[in-house]
Amino acid sequence: MSFLYVLEKIRHAAPWLATIFSFLTNFGGEAAFLVVSLFLLWCVDKREGFYVLSVGFLGTVVNQTLKILFRVPRPWVRDPDFTIWESARAEATGYSFPSGHAQNAVGVYGSLALWHRKSKAARIVFPLLSVLVPFSRLFLGVHTPADVLCGAGCALLLVFAIYPVFSRDRGQRALVVWVSFCLFASVAFLLFTLLFPFPADTDPVNLAEAQKNGWTLVGSVSAMLLFSLIEPRYINYKTEAPLPAQIVKLVGGLALALGLKEGLKPLFSLLFGGALFSHAIRYFIVVIAAGLLWPLAFPLLSRIGKKKDPPQPEIDPQDAE
Repeated sequence: MSFLYVLEKIRHAAPWLATIFSFLTNFGGEAAFLVVSLFLLWCVDKREGFYVLSVGFLGTVVNQTLKILFRVPRPWVRDPDFTIWESARAEATGYSFPSGHAQNAVGVYGSLALWHRKSKAARIVFPLLSVLVPFSRLFLGVHTPADVLCGAGCALLLVFAIYPVFSRDRGQRALVVWVSFCLFASVAFLLFTLLFPFPADTDPVNLAEAQKNGWTLVGSVSAMLLFSLIEPRYINYKTEAPLPAQIVKLVGGLALALGLKEGLKPLFSLLFGGALFSHAIRYFIVVIAAGLLWPLAFPLLSRIGKKKDPPQPEIDPQDAE
């Protein structure tokens, strides 16, 4: 806590720094993970997209399992005299150890750095984000150094451990087997949160947060399994397209995915009354819409910005003779 108190003094002396780190911390959130993953799947390389998704999904399983096992309170709960940057409180849910934002950031940007390691820009930008985002969690006061280091370390292990699975194209069957393993891990985590006899001092709000994340994982990965079974055989969309088409694909698809993600909340709250299993249904719908329905429009969208072939001159029959 002593290091966090040092950062607290800096925060009070220079609140503009907290504003900068409040912006940077968003690069480790769920929305950033969704944007990067869908951009890769739609516009770059489906194999790379699955790599980043796998690191993210399994990273969430590891992160949430450690959170609910160790049940470490947030810094301001451990020390009521400690203050945090208030705008960061909304995203600081669940137990503190390890940091989910740190794990997401290192998982996503570490994967990108490894995949594009031959690019000088990638070797600079992605490692920098992998450092700045975890540090932002410290600067804002929502995590301790132990939280951040553990989250980042777990992510790095997954980045390097999973890379060989996607380093070359192993075909649809291998992909289905891998996603099935991710689904098995997600279901195992969910059952753990629902059935394990946690001690009486377990915070019910934090336990509910872990169960919600378990349902979310099961819904998302189930949809990814369906994607891996159907897309290569019946859709097999192309990621290549002219730049204007890529922009439309990304912006329109994100509007659809994020619109469904947020728009279904009130409807499901009305239908299911806040039942945690509704998160599995909601995320299943979002991933299916993003992975299977939206790509159906790609052949049409790919025409946007495509240069038309110049008209061919007419050949006089007499000249042909």
